[in-house]
Amino acid sequence: MIKWAIIFAVIGLVAGVLGFGGIAGGAMGIAKFLFIAALVIAAVLFLLGVTVFKKVT
Repeated sequence: MIKWAIIFAVIGLVAGVLGFGGIAGGAMGIAKFLFIAALVIAAVLFLLGVTVFKKVT
């Protein structure tokens, strides 16, 4: 998911440099959403892993 966020960020930057403001804003919005979603999923999986590890040992 982070890979897709980076791809959309690059698309947004290139579109912004070329003057396509609407496309750049949309791509950067998608990149921001994907990055935040990836962080939330990683945090949830980390917390689940810690709690399961405590129950196993």
